[in-house]
Amino acid sequence: MRGAAIVLALLAAGLGGCAGGGRPAPAPRPGFRPAAPAPARSTIVVVPEVMAPAGLAGVIGSPAAALTSRFGSPRIDLAEGDARKVQFAGPSCVLDIYLYPVAAAAEPTATHVEARLRQGGAAVDPGACIRELETR
Repeated sequence: MRGAAIVLALLAAGLGGCAGGGRPAPAPRPGFRPAAPAPARSTIVVVPEVMAPAGLAGVIGSPAAALTSRFGSPRIDLAEGDARKVQFAGPSCVLDIYLYPVAAAAEPTATHVEARLRQGGAAVDPGACIRELETR
């Protein structure tokens, strides 16, 4: 019995070290500085390639507020950093409009448009999709 008590005492002492008593955290080394907070967003803007407005009059170059005035509430409105995507859907087509700032601290404006069929997703003429959305 006495041997079992010794084994149990040793086991308890060994497990006690796992309970967190251990050594204190080491002191920071001389000259150590904690990581600086993330820097503010850069004011450098990479100007996106803007689609030619042929057939896209009033869309390319428009801010999101003008697009929602024209087409109604977007089906999807996503923002990622300075970029934004709004999606409008008509009876037969879906129109994706991508907005990017074209200058530092500028409001994002439509720079790219893609249109596709609701059924099957085949590409369609963006101008035709815009006309369909306007007639709803």
